[in-house]
Amino acid sequence: MEIKVAPHAGFCMGVRRAVEAAWKVAESGESACTLGELIHNPQVVDALSEKGIPSVTSPEETAGRLVLIRSHGVSPEILKRLTELGSPVMDLTCPFVNRLHQIVAEKTENGMPVILVGERDHPEVQGTAGWARGDVYIVDRPEEAEALPPLESALACVQTTFPMERWLEVLKTLRRKVDHLLEECTICSATATRQAEATEMASQMDAMVVVGGRRSANTHKLYEVCHRLCPNTILVERASEIPHDFLSSGFRSIGVTAGASTPDDSLKEVVTIMTDMEIQNQVTEPQEAQEASKNDFMAEVDATLVRIRPGQTVTGKVVQITDDEVSVNIGYKSDGIIKRADLAQQDVKLDDEIEVEVVKVNDGEGNVVLSQRNIVNRKAWDALMAKYEAGEYVEGVCKEAVKGGLICNVDGVRAFVPASQVAPRYIEKLGEFVGKDVRLKIIEIDKQKRRVVASRKAVIIEESEARKKEAWDRLEEGMVIHGVVRRLTEFGAFVDLGGVDGLIHITDLSWGRVHHPSEVVKPNQEIDVKILGLDRERERIQLGYKQLQPRPWDNADQKYPVGAIVEGKVVRIVAFGAFVELEPGLDGLVHISQCAPTKIAKVEDAVQVGDIRRVKVLSVDVENKRISLSIRQAMDDEAIEADEESLELDDEQPVASIDAEEAPVEAAEEAAPEA
Repeated sequence: MEIKVAPHAGFCMGVRRAVEAAWKVAESGESACTLGELIHNPQVVDALSEKGIPSVTSPEETAGRLVLIRSHGVSPEILKRLTELGSPVMDLTCPFVNRLHQIVAEKTENGMPVILVGERDHPEVQGTAGWARGDVYIVDRPEEAEALPPLESALACVQTTFPMERWLEVLKTLRRKVDHLLEECTICSATATRQAEATEMASQMDAMVVVGGRRSANTHKLYEVCHRLCPNTILVERASEIPHDFLSSGFRSIGVTAGASTPDDSLKEVVTIMTDMEIQNQVTEPQEAQEASKNDFMAEVDATLVRIRPGQTVTGKVVQITDDEVSVNIGYKSDGIIKRADLAQQDVKLDDEIEVEVVKVNDGEGNVVLSQRNIVNRKAWDALMAKYEAGEYVEGVCKEAVKGGLICNVDGVRAFVPASQVAPRYIEKLGEFVGKDVRLKIIEIDKQKRRVVASRKAVIIEESEARKKEAWDRLEEGMVIHGVVRRLTEFGAFVDLGGVDGLIHITDLSWGRVHHPSEVVKPNQEIDVKILGLDRERERIQLGYKQLQPRPWDNADQKYPVGAIVEGKVVRIVAFGAFVELEPGLDGLVHISQCAPTKIAKVEDAVQVGDIRRVKVLSVDVENKRISLSIRQAMDDEAIEADEESLELDDEQPVASIDAEEAPVEAAEEAAPEA
């Protein structure tokens, strides 16, 4: 009979980390307890209790002791309560559960509802629900998802030990129920691997033995997976629970797997008992052969439990540091070695736990070669792929201008930006971008060769379109909006309204005559304009500038009262008179009879276009927008004023004495012209 053990049976990284940390605390003698069972395995929980680390059910029971937070994690409220009670905390939450907590906290920060797929009463689910900022809905099957109320948007995430197959089934229903569903698959990779191995093994074996605590969710999931494919599946917590007649049922092959919270010793004990029972059934085989078979099989089991392979990610403890390399204990028969160049964090210390990748199991001298940088690079690549699939932009730095484009660094990944994708218009000197930060969109991926082609042009165009849409959505006819003059033409000025351009026609720039827009506005000048018309189909916006300026005729009768003498410019001549501009948009008419002191044959005999003349206001008709002016009367009035001023000056002069002999001569000289 063949007995086969699953390669990834037993403790996962998160559980092993929690148990090892708890044993260290127990050995130190420090007063401690666990809030809830550290893991769902009665043997481990009982052993810790015997070592002085009991399990309590509420923060109030911790009594100031060091509290070990179980691998399932807790809510922020529980952590806050422990702080208030003065109980120090050692957080042993599984890294995958921690990631789930962070996703829920970050994605629901604005109050977005969260749909948590998992077992309602499981401590991981209860703890995760406490990290949500909005409403929480817990479902574990498609029927429960179907019963959810209609939701416009929601975050969907999943218990780390949930079966992948059931998560996908629930997800199908949620996609129909929620208009905008944000999906986050938070199933632990170790859980997915165990379930995949169990599925394959159960489909090939005559019988299956699942080892683990009955209160362990992931153990129950393994049992469900195996039992569905192999009816001869049993679940045991310890070796003594294996039925005596199980191995005598004629099974040719039996598979063994274990939940993530099952200690290696429990798994080995089950395999040992099964081997002993199987050997006892082989009564015809010599004792020596039986022992040899047993020893050989257990050696194989031991090798299976500590198997490593190139590309595998493991967690280890730093045990030695030199100038050139770092030694890490990964639980294998020999320690692993990381070269300094392959360290992502150069400040590692002894006893630090670090995540590493197995590069070589044996470098020829019996050493395991590890790398930390490979993990960083792989995570960077995976993060980049996630953004690519989601259509998100990435941030990069231009490192080099090459023939045909730019080489950029995007989170440690090399990306090529073709010259045609640098900008919407042709860029002659690509070297200007070297050293600058750029926003890119990935447009092509070669996963095998790890090549990335990106576009800056696509980002500019898409952001421009987004700004344009946003601008059109907020624009309304009649509203006043702030803008920047971008360019001038003969017929008007184009103004940037924050994503879209509008045109001020030359006739809407000023109430007065304008020969060119530069007389009123300049490029880059910030101005307020009024929206006169919107043509959304043709994407045209008609703007007005003069509409926000005072109308010249509104108070013309007050500014130019009848009888006032003012100065104006001759702007137009007609047969019956001349039009004089008093201010932009306000012209008055000087009739031909009022153009000169004497009668003239034509207006040009008295004035020319461009002349600056003094005129007298004869009448103002605001309603009909007419002003009557006179150059002749202005000249007469000003001449009279000049004579009066002269007489006033003469009256003020003192009378001089005249010599009697000179007087007749002066009188004769004055009379001579008349003669």
